[in-house]
Amino acid sequence: MNCPAKLPVARRSLLRATCHMALLAGSSAPALAATRRGGTSAGGNQPDLFIGTGGDGHTFPGASLPFGMVQVSPDTDTARWDTCSGYHHGDPSLLGFSHTHLSGTGIGDMLDVLVVPARGPLRLDPGPLDPKTWQGPDHGYRLRYAREEARPGFYRVALENGVTSELTATLRTGIQRHSYPAGEGHLLIDLSHLVLDSSDFPPLIDAAALEWLPDGTLVGTRRVWRWAKGRRIHFAMQFSRAPARIEFFGDDNAPAPHDARAISGKRLKAVAWFPDAGAAPIVIRTGISAVDIAGARANLAAEAPHFDFDAYARAAETAWAGELARITVSGGTPAQQTIMATAQYHAALGPTLLSDVDGRTIGLDRQVHTLTRGEAAYSAYSLWDTYRAFHPLQTLIRPAHAATMMADLIRQTQQSPYGPPVWPLQGVETGCMIGWHAVPVLAEGMAKGIPADYAAAWPGIRRRALDFTTPTQDNSLGIPFYDQLGYVPADLVFESVSRTLEYSYDDYAAARIARAAGAVQDAAHLEQRSGNWRNVFDASVGFARPRLADGTWTSPYDPVQLGHSSKWRDYTESNGWQATFLNQHDVPGLIAAMGGDAAFEAKLDALFAAPSTLPKGAPPDISGMLGQYAHGNEPSHHVAYLYAWCGAHWKTQRMVRRLLTTMYTDKPDGIIGNDDCGQMSAWFILSALGFYPVDPVSAVYVLGSPLFDSARVQVGKGRELVIEARGQGPDRPYYGKVEWNGQPLTRAWLRHDELIAGGRLVFHMQAEPDRGFARAAADRPQAAS
Repeated sequence: MNCPAKLPVARRSLLRATCHMALLAGSSAPALAATRRGGTSAGGNQPDLFIGTGGDGHTFPGASLPFGMVQVSPDTDTARWDTCSGYHHGDPSLLGFSHTHLSGTGIGDMLDVLVVPARGPLRLDPGPLDPKTWQGPDHGYRLRYAREEARPGFYRVALENGVTSELTATLRTGIQRHSYPAGEGHLLIDLSHLVLDSSDFPPLIDAAALEWLPDGTLVGTRRVWRWAKGRRIHFAMQFSRAPARIEFFGDDNAPAPHDARAISGKRLKAVAWFPDAGAAPIVIRTGISAVDIAGARANLAAEAPHFDFDAYARAAETAWAGELARITVSGGTPAQQTIMATAQYHAALGPTLLSDVDGRTIGLDRQVHTLTRGEAAYSAYSLWDTYRAFHPLQTLIRPAHAATMMADLIRQTQQSPYGPPVWPLQGVETGCMIGWHAVPVLAEGMAKGIPADYAAAWPGIRRRALDFTTPTQDNSLGIPFYDQLGYVPADLVFESVSRTLEYSYDDYAAARIARAAGAVQDAAHLEQRSGNWRNVFDASVGFARPRLADGTWTSPYDPVQLGHSSKWRDYTESNGWQATFLNQHDVPGLIAAMGGDAAFEAKLDALFAAPSTLPKGAPPDISGMLGQYAHGNEPSHHVAYLYAWCGAHWKTQRMVRRLLTTMYTDKPDGIIGNDDCGQMSAWFILSALGFYPVDPVSAVYVLGSPLFDSARVQVGKGRELVIEARGQGPDRPYYGKVEWNGQPLTRAWLRHDELIAGGRLVFHMQAEPDRGFARAAADRPQAAS
């Protein structure tokens, strides 16, 4: 996922790092290979945190708690798309360890409060990425590194200067332990560190402050204008041993007076000096807050009252063990078990906690709000991606947490001047991508009986969908045209085809909430408008196609192309092939528009068989190509399941198994596209279990092809869903016999209320397809509506 553009454009083995210091220290040390340790050798339902850190996965290997505010992790670079998370597998040096990271996104931000454990001469600038270009003693504070180890809630690395650094976390604090060789050392705290870009709002940091308090706490704040424009971050940091002195450096590395206790400016740094750094490990505990320094100090006091690093690490391990036990599998290969556990890990990193221990948080109105006891606020909702599978997964395995998120999204809908959230990040609505996909998440929660006051969200939803005077961002351009013409015209608004299709789905979801709120007339209008997808489907060519304001189709038309002119794209991170199937709520209507079951099946076949060519300038998000199906990006994620609607469910079984086994590996580049805050991982989890929510709002899951011999899924309130795939094997992706709680299941779908009640789902796997399974109309998913 990237935001739309107007122009084309590992289970761990803990190692004792006892002999590496002499090998790494000193200016004459040889070039250091950046060795990684993952979990692939262990297998058995244990994650490998390095999966996704290479390729375009954009994940990070550092320490966090499930849905925690802090993600303390190493950063290797800040200037490339590869390092949206701050880290990329294969980079030869690292900058240090910062406290906030985004997992799997297509845009970078965060990386707040960088800590660099240093020795020798003071270096205040990072220097170049590649050690081959380092010249003399002034190359910067970057360090080569080796012996990385990671497990949920813990990270360790050996640095070339002889320091071993370890990281762990609580919900709102990061805990670091740095073990120095004998002698002096210092810690650089770089408050100017952030993801770089060519922002049109220079400087990227416009206000910052640092202060050394009398009680030995270093506090600081900064305001950042990167992706989330104007977001604020505050921190409070304490050391297990008092430094001999603290030095401050201001803009352009100008030193503050020798006796300065505070400094303000834009790009600030602090240095804590330890003449006897090697006498004992230095533990740092850091609380953060989006509200203020008082919040950061309160978070620190509440969650990190001591300096026992190992106790924090054990607590983090216990927390993660509980989360990862929600789903356990057996069978499959060791690599597949590792992929599954890693996907579970990545699908529990966010959305990230935003509210402090006292309940205060920043709303999308940029104001401070205090939550009632038991509530929590969250950030980093990547909703364009995550409404499809990530949020349905949460409703299944974490229904209580899903309820907390529903209440949070309702509050944010009420607070935001734009209405339902699109991509909120630390109190800022980034407006990234198109549509307003908090609405499907809320409508899904309502349909599944997740408790929340959904009607309270309706006024905000109405502002976005029906009040054309509401302030807009790029995500909702063209709504008046869409309302009046029935589509977004391609000559007036960029990405018009995708907008029409996605607005239609949001209307379908919004109509459900409108009816619940008693807005019957508005609901009827939204229901009618949810059929607008038809107005960009050209039956003469059988594709979703750009349409001009005068009603004519753009010409010529090539479904591989991204747009009809060089002015802008007509599709969001997709082309005509992929967008044509971006219809999750009216698949029977799409089948009819294509000419019936046979024509629809043939079109799906053609999608998967077409040449995997893309035009020049195609965004990197369109990846994981199988024909013109793009598994690396979310618009395609439901498509393999669509065969179920035309009576060819055996092809869904075949294709889902193919995607499960080709699009994910247990290597660093094992996620085929951006993980997008757990969406790619959630697709794997649900599909490997044997079902997927093509239309989450319907609260129906379509059967696929289970990957493991058995799985046990905790679905809340002590209930358990058991899934068996009898006769499972790599050459047996098919089935014709399915049993639900001991009774034959002839249909290709199950309802959420059936799964959440617990039970036993048994697939009898076979090598040859049963073309008759779920072929009858009553057994196809449309019969569920």
